[in-house]
Amino acid sequence: MDAQGKEIEAGEGRLHVAEGAAHTHVSSWGYACFLTVNATSIWGGVFPFLPMEFQTAEVTLTFFLAQSLAFWGAFVASAVGSYRFPHGARRMLVSLSAILVFAGSACLIGAMYVFEAVLVLVAAGGVLLGIGCAGLFMLWQRYFASLPPAQGNVRLVVGTALAPFIYFALYLVPIALTAFLVPLVFVPLCGLCIALSVREMRMDQPMFEDVPRQHPQVYRQVVSDYWRSALCVGSLAFASGVIRGIALLHQEISFVVNSASMLGSFVSAAVLLLLWRRMSFRLGLTSVFRVVYPLVITGFLLLPFLGAGYLNLFAAFTYMVFSLVLMLMMMQCAQVSRDRGINPVFIYAFFGAVVYLMQAVGFLLGWVSDFVSVDGFDWLFFVAMVSSYVLGITLLVSTGTLFKAVASKGTVTADPIEFLRRGSADADGRSPASGPAKDGKPVKPAKAAPKRRNRPSASDDAGAIRDRTSKQCRAMQEAFGLSTRETEVMELIARGNSMASIAERLVISENTVRTHAKHIYTKLDIHKRQELLDMLHEREG
Repeated sequence: MDAQGKEIEAGEGRLHVAEGAAHTHVSSWGYACFLTVNATSIWGGVFPFLPMEFQTAEVTLTFFLAQSLAFWGAFVASAVGSYRFPHGARRMLVSLSAILVFAGSACLIGAMYVFEAVLVLVAAGGVLLGIGCAGLFMLWQRYFASLPPAQGNVRLVVGTALAPFIYFALYLVPIALTAFLVPLVFVPLCGLCIALSVREMRMDQPMFEDVPRQHPQVYRQVVSDYWRSALCVGSLAFASGVIRGIALLHQEISFVVNSASMLGSFVSAAVLLLLWRRMSFRLGLTSVFRVVYPLVITGFLLLPFLGAGYLNLFAAFTYMVFSLVLMLMMMQCAQVSRDRGINPVFIYAFFGAVVYLMQAVGFLLGWVSDFVSVDGFDWLFFVAMVSSYVLGITLLVSTGTLFKAVASKGTVTADPIEFLRRGSADADGRSPASGPAKDGKPVKPAKAAPKRRNRPSASDDAGAIRDRTSKQCRAMQEAFGLSTRETEVMELIARGNSMASIAERLVISENTVRTHAKHIYTKLDIHKRQELLDMLHEREG
């Protein structure tokens, strides 16, 4: 292995957040440009940049319906295609995705001048933008998943934080130019950045070499473990879709929704980076849903009783929350791809198929609600009643109260996203306590990752100290910055399990187990099992 490759693997999970933010990578700028394009296209932000007389209810409804169905259909097709034709999913169709987005924007612009074919061009624009943006989303997801965890997450978060600045800068440009600026400048720039970024992708990882039909039980287990997380994100997408549908008929809300979405992206990314600099922590999608659930459902229940000003504030809050969970969803899918060695397109497309279907249904509810009266009550009662019901059912399902998921013994269910602060191990993978002094002074060990207790895992109780071996492995995890999955693999190796046995126990492929073992040995700077056993014994002493 060359020095650069060793440095990348040794630094996996321990990248310094401050360093990542200080030297912004081209991928972060490219992802920021893409989010700007997406915000000015998919979420309807493009309409504030087009003439108001063009924005009739018929035009906007046609666009959003076409775009939503195409966007959702692209994720469904990707999930099925990546499972049945895994080698085809390895292809990087950057140019095709960018061309589709460009063509979709061109159709919208053309609709302003060709009055005889307005609806046809608007529908075509929605379909092209939906498919193109979905394709770019999956390209970025695959890129971030291919990187070491901390490195990929830093670039994703920084890009999310940069996007609002680019978006709001568009308001400084005359409206007549903005509609042309997005397809002619930002779309090619996004395509260029991702084309440059993918050059550093390592396609020899298990997630890219995986052939799903050789071990379908792995994919069944992943779906079984993560459908609740997808449903939680989907319920928040449903809420945002309702708000988008209402905004379609109430133009005064549209600007608030678009601005709040981008502002929420910045706030969530900035807070995440700040926390990550100070501590290690773990964050799950279901946990986030349970935290925001009381606020969202209370907001819906208050809709019929408060005025338009409150509706604007609630719309802003809803899209801020949705922006946060979309960023976390991408991180969660990337982690699943690395930990379980499955195709990153499959898991992200699975999440996307659930999430964006529920958002499309929410959009239809929000749009139809303006024409509905329930026993003489205002239409907002209808919105509040249905939305609260959907959110309540989702909470019951996600907590296991309504349905009890039956998972195989020894599997990890919905692992939270891990943010491991650097300091548990230095650049060469050794403990700071045993490393060289700096300027004549000993290096102070960083704050260790929080211990996890009483959580189901492949080692029966990950984080629980059951015997001497598990205690030694927990100490090694904190000292060398190992991820939860790496710690589980290390413990099973230490207990004498073969690669095949570990793969069967964790419900992953043997190739994935070997990759985890390789990363563990690289971080610990060892080469065989006996050296691992010696280190565990020394750690106990």
